Amino acid sequence: MEIQFQSDIGRRRHTNQDYANVFTNQADMYLAILADGMGGHLAGDVASKMAVDGLGAAWSTSTIAQPEEASQWFLQEIQKVNEAIYQEGITHPEMQGMGTTIVSAALLNETFVLAHVGDSRAYLIQNDQLKQLTDDHSLVNELLKSGEITAEMAATHPQKNILTRSVGVSGQVKIDVSHHHCQANDYLLLCSDGLTNMVSEADILSVVTSDQTLESKTKQLISAANEAGGADNITVLLIHFEGAACP
Repeated sequence: MEIQFQSDIGRRRHTNQDYANVFTNQADMYLAILADGMGGHLAGDVASKMAVDGLGAAWSTSTIAQPEEASQWFLQEIQKVNEAIYQEGITHPEMQGMGTTIVSAALLNETFVLAHVGDSRAYLIQNDQLKQLTDDHSLVNELLKSGEITAEMAATHPQKNILTRSVGVSGQVKIDVSHHHCQANDYLLLCSDGLTNMVSEADILSVVTSDQTLESKTKQLISAANEAGGADNITVLLIHFEGAACP
């Protein structure tokens, strides 16, 4: 397995509030995490880093190797991270209301477990097809699912960035967890909306399935988002399952 990730400030932001990292635990299982922070002055930076570092530290000391264990771990540990960020905002009024998205994958042999809150996404690229594995926790997605707006309207909706769930803005958070199987030569893409708002799924698929190194693919996705306007921070975490088992 190979993992590459890169984050870029984009062309219109003054700070980068995205954060990503990869960790291993005591059972040599990998955890990939990506967070897109939001809030007042520098608060988004704080929230996303607290989320990634907090989950990573907890994973590093664990011995989790089974999907059901990972599911329960995600539910418990993301709640802990949520509480820590929420309390940090209360303690420091200038950071009150800060929060972050989270999309994270625990890579466990032939299975990976996803956990997510917000509108950062996970995609599986398998047999030259791209499938979105996460459901955006956003106002626009709720309107889309209810039939009040079309997909074309959703793409340019003025309230596109309003989230219905995020980590750290209240004392409790609802977390989506799902299990997935991987095959040899699959790709798993975790990304912030700075990519998906700028680059079509067809273009993402074209880059990921192209004949170049994994590092070059992550760089090309970042470049494509910037060439399309770079309206937000852009973070891409790309995993290539080279063998029959995920790790």
